[in-house]
Amino acid sequence: MSHDNSHTKLVRMANQIGTFFASQPEAGRVSGIAEHIRKFWEPRMRNQIFAHLDAGGEGIDPLVKQALESLRQKA
Repeated sequence: MSHDNSHTKLVRMANQIGTFFASQPEAGRVSGIAEHIRKFWEPRMRNQIFAHLDAGGEGIDPLVKQALESLRQKA
């Protein structure tokens, strides 16, 4: 899988998680997304999405960006 395809797939997956949590109470959205990614994504996947975020994060929903930054700070 090429880098472009892998980050596109990860962005889509992360945004799907964000879409789910967007329907939850506002206070738990960011932490819910971050916790889901922490629990269910392999470290390699998290590292790839963080690298994409560092490169500008094209395509990542703003709520998901917040969650990824929160997750990275706790790591």
